[in-house]
Amino acid sequence: MTERAVARIDLGAVERNCTRLPKPLCAVVKADAYGHGMGPVAEAALAGGATWLAVAAAREAADLRGIVPDVPILLMGAVTRDELRLAIESDADVVAWSEEVADAAPRVHVKLDTGMGRLGTRDRELALRLAARPNTVGLMTHFATADELDDDLFPAQLAEFRAFVEEVGRDDLLVHAANSAAALRDPAAQFDMVRCGVAIYGLDPFQHDPGAQGLEPALSLHSWVASLRRIEPGQSVGYGRRWRAQEPTWVATVPVGYGDGWRRALTNDCDVLVRGRRHPLVGTVSMDNVTVDVGPDPEAEVGDEVVLIGSQGDERILAEEVARRLGTINYEVTTGLLPRIRRELVR
Repeated sequence: MTERAVARIDLGAVERNCTRLPKPLCAVVKADAYGHGMGPVAEAALAGGATWLAVAAAREAADLRGIVPDVPILLMGAVTRDELRLAIESDADVVAWSEEVADAAPRVHVKLDTGMGRLGTRDRELALRLAARPNTVGLMTHFATADELDDDLFPAQLAEFRAFVEEVGRDDLLVHAANSAAALRDPAAQFDMVRCGVAIYGLDPFQHDPGAQGLEPALSLHSWVASLRRIEPGQSVGYGRRWRAQEPTWVATVPVGYGDGWRRALTNDCDVLVRGRRHPLVGTVSMDNVTVDVGPDPEAEVGDEVVLIGSQGDERILAEEVARRLGTINYEVTTGLLPRIRRELVR
């Protein structure tokens, strides 16, 4: 290691994941590409066959336009009047569910809320009026439970959206609905384009093993053993003495913490890899460091690489495992890695 912590982003994995997803593909690169780096990921996704890119904020659209001058960009989020002007200046298509936005934007995609309950309109008559406008170029919805395989809302949303598309009756519109889970779950949800986010990063939308979906994780997280010290029975490490040794052992200090996005809720509740073996994090996660029990007769040495997400030897730790320990989803694990962790691009 040449620095305290680094996230390695395998752009080749992003490209290969995109080749394996249904087409046409809109690659969702919002939130700095889920923490992977928007610009490089966008270019890798396009190399893998994506033909559209999507973001959630006007500033993201403007930044992305500076990187990809000729690629269609879909701005999916809510916008203020100033942000709408920025989106138009950035030549982005805008999602609309109101007359105000539809009046102002040159190209809009009308969003029908079929059950997500956030953005879009539940007013069918309004949606039909918006869909009839000459500047409407697309129709869309968003699924709330596509990643829950036994639910009944997903098929109900799909049926409602399909009926809406048929009622609009225009064959010149781009129809799209499927997120990563829906694209992998049901070909009937794919329509004219899929909007995949989490899958292009090799994260499993169903929160299990991405390999089962033919996906390769693109992000791995690395740090190093900065110090080793022997801890005797009854001694503690970290704030609040939340872990005490039951027997003699050695503890490694690893310089990564919640100031880097490695969440404090992982206190006493995650593993890391050192020399290809799992070792438990012990004690409180602090802003800049964690401590790891490497056992009474450690092979570890100061300077050894530590893998927090990724593979080492025959072992691996997936973002999905970290998410389960946190009671969250893999999206939040990678998106939550903060800028202090440099992204190192590899292929």
